Amino acid sequence: MTAPTDTRTDLRGFLHGLPGVDRVGAEARAATLASRSIKTTAKQWALDMAISMIDLTTLEGQDTPGKVRALCAKAKRPDPADPTAPMVAAVCVYPDLAHVAAAEVKGSGVHVASVATAFPSGRTSLEVKLADVKYAVSAGADEVDMVIDRGAFLAGDYQLVFDEIVAVKQACGDAHLKVILETGELVTLDNVRRASWLAMLAGADFIKTSTGKVSPAATLPVTLVMLEAVRDFRDSHGRQVGVKPAGGIRTAKDAIRYLVLVNETAGEDWLDPRWFRLGASSLLNDLLMQRTKMMTGRYSGPDYFTLD
Repeated sequence: MTAPTDTRTDLRGFLHGLPGVDRVGAEARAATLASRSIKTTAKQWALDMAISMIDLTTLEGQDTPGKVRALCAKAKRPDPADPTAPMVAAVCVYPDLAHVAAAEVKGSGVHVASVATAFPSGRTSLEVKLADVKYAVSAGADEVDMVIDRGAFLAGDYQLVFDEIVAVKQACGDAHLKVILETGELVTLDNVRRASWLAMLAGADFIKTSTGKVSPAATLPVTLVMLEAVRDFRDSHGRQVGVKPAGGIRTAKDAIRYLVLVNETAGEDWLDPRWFRLGASSLLNDLLMQRTKMMTGRYSGPDYFTLD
């Protein structure tokens, strides 16, 4: 579909003109892909790819500089006993700790992502949201994870949501913008598709499922709809946008299911940390345990790796 040329008059018509999502079909397709078995060599590749796609996250009120430094050390060297284990894509922290993360990962290639715009609720003024973003970027974040105003979206005020994303994107400067849809609050897959397109039209570099603070968080059917959206958006607009499911992805088996979903829905171009991320705090240890099992033939206990 062609994007609206005048968003103020055409945005609603465009979003409601998108094809409806067949929920039963999406759930069946996701379940079918989730049942695919992965052979040994492919599994080894998938484990390393999943590790390299992780945004290693700590977003708790009790976060400390020491905890962030430990997280950054793990991000750079996930398995201290095995230098061949890949680094993760990014560490994700609150804005006031972004400077700590930036100092710790400097020169490593690990990105610093920071949540902003009154995460996780998004319930504050645009002025405060933009100040939050500028603070995070000035502290060293090169990726910003913003939350949309779900209340405005559900009330049909698409223009407000669009304008806020545009303003936040501008405030990001050179930092990449991930737009969190909080799909668990969007009620329907049709709304997930509309919110995905809205975010991309407004300039999102990534669309992200969840804050991790609302249940349900990431699900395969929701991510399927978002992957279809980025695929179709690139076909019609020539710009590639990334996808980040976040929240509830805890095991290597879960992560591999998402990689299969990416490959079969958006295609191989998205099988890259530049275009697909996994937002997680506890996933990394299970990936490392499975990786060690494949290399040595035996499991290491969870306490073999550093605690998250």
